[in-house]
Amino acid sequence: MQPRTPRQLSLDLATPPALGRGDFLVAPSNSAALAALDAPADWPGGRLVLLGPEGSGKSHLAAIWAAENGARRVSAAALHPEMADNLMPEGAALVIEDAHRAGGAAGAEQSLFHLWNLSAARQGLLLLTASTAPRDWGLVLPDLRSRMDALPQVVLGPPDEALLGAVLVKLFADRQLEVAPDVIDALVLRMDRDLGLARRLVAAIDEASLAEGRRITRRLALEALDGLTSGLDATAALDR
Repeated sequence: MQPRTPRQLSLDLATPPALGRGDFLVAPSNSAALAALDAPADWPGGRLVLLGPEGSGKSHLAAIWAAENGARRVSAAALHPEMADNLMPEGAALVIEDAHRAGGAAGAEQSLFHLWNLSAARQGLLLLTASTAPRDWGLVLPDLRSRMDALPQVVLGPPDEALLGAVLVKLFADRQLEVAPDVIDALVLRMDRDLGLARRLVAAIDEASLAEGRRITRRLALEALDGLTSGLDATAALDR
């Protein structure tokens, strides 16, 4: 088999994913979330939490919403109380990503509490993304916990086979890789319907192809899947 070309080898550093609206793959599992983000005027108090597991599309949807609403984006882990006033001027839109990471971090919790109040006082829009519901964030401030629990939520569901296959194609395309349909079909049939796993898997396949100088075939892809899932199974066994 022919090794990959030098041009391909130069792409060992993954190309940043395309995060425009035209790059978002609409499916039954995410259409309700997309519709909710497209109607911020309907959000109670101008606030919404977007929930979904790793790789489910939260960041992509947040990027679309931010671009179309002129919103700033900030990670909850980076929040500090002194930032709140600048992050939420009059009529502003703001995305706080991975809001579940604010739990237990005093500065982040205080900042989130300030932003909640400012979004109402200044008629702003506040979108939070998180992998779990607010009740599971481990929030310490009682006033913040009650407010987060009351936030309206929209949930990204698990992908169906069609979406999983389309996401795999997109992830390979983000790395400027063309993969035969039989490779995609084989992966979809054997892997869990987990978009976070899909992202890790495509990276592992690309890495194996580069390291071994092999083109991406069904066999190479399934070997990478076996290696990845075997490692996950071993980790889960140790955690039990």
